[in-house]
Amino acid sequence: MLHDGRCSAEESSLITRTVTAESSRVSALRSGEVTRQSNDISPGGNEMSDGKMLQDKVVIVTGAGRGIGRAIAIAMATAGARVVVNDVGASLSGDGTEKTPAEEVVAEIRGAGGEATPSFESVANWDSAHGIIETALRNYGRIDCVVNNAGILRDAIFYKMTELEWDAAINVMLKGSFNMSRAAAPHFREQQGGAFVHITSTSGLIGNVGQANYASAKLGIVALSKSIALDMARFNVRSNCVAPQALTRMTASVPANTPEQKLRAERRKLLTPDKNAPLCVFLASDAAREVNGQVFAVRRNEIYLMSQPRPMRSVHRSEGWTPQTIAEHMLPALRSSFVPVDRIIDVFGWDPI
Repeated sequence: MLHDGRCSAEESSLITRTVTAESSRVSALRSGEVTRQSNDISPGGNEMSDGKMLQDKVVIVTGAGRGIGRAIAIAMATAGARVVVNDVGASLSGDGTEKTPAEEVVAEIRGAGGEATPSFESVANWDSAHGIIETALRNYGRIDCVVNNAGILRDAIFYKMTELEWDAAINVMLKGSFNMSRAAAPHFREQQGGAFVHITSTSGLIGNVGQANYASAKLGIVALSKSIALDMARFNVRSNCVAPQALTRMTASVPANTPEQKLRAERRKLLTPDKNAPLCVFLASDAAREVNGQVFAVRRNEIYLMSQPRPMRSVHRSEGWTPQTIAEHMLPALRSSFVPVDRIIDVFGWDPI
């Protein structure tokens, strides 16, 4: 890696060869030429009966018709859960509805011996979110975990972002997570237990260009999760966040015109959605009973525990502060500890491993 963050020709070649090798392995798996690893989550044969970490638990996964949500729903079923597969079947921007994605995932789970039922309601609506919870109760009699994964993209550079673009992202991701969590909370309280897994993003935790609405919603989810963790801990309810990285329909829509963007797109091919699912299954399980209020990130085979805001340094003046003394004293004292205005690529500058 060059000092300015660019990759040398040799490194670019290595990344390309690695992506090609990974693509070949995936193709071989699909064609049956390679025996599936025991930790593969894609259903096939009687794989749904193998893992029992979530035996008899009921899990709702929103936005589960495609990408990361689909991978999580299948992994939950593989671990023994009965799954409500919620997806409105909207486009990337949140427009339109189509029942097929949720129905296809349900058919895939059932075909592998698991239990699942579809749900097509929108998380952005209070009554619809309660209806999603009722779908779980009506079909399975209880609810043990909610995975708030539903999301949309309405990217725009900030000075061009419209109110509609802002509201759409906030309503689906932040309000949607609130609606779903609030609808499940009384049931978790009554049964003295439950788990929330909220899908956040490094766009909010770190920062990204052209995503003020998306990043705000995703970072807001972290605050929501922490508040739930504090308020619901007395009822044995846990609330945690996962920031996934994967090549999905969403990330594939990001432009790749410059050499740097094209190289980044090649790297993303290594980040398959299924890599994010095992952590979500763990957080839904009783094995995670001591994990609450945490923020994790997944990047291929790496799992990160992310920091949360805490005081870094301080300065004190017994006589108090004026704007002038702040400029003369505070600024030079704290300047060296200022947090850089980073993007995701600045923080995660190495290839996924």
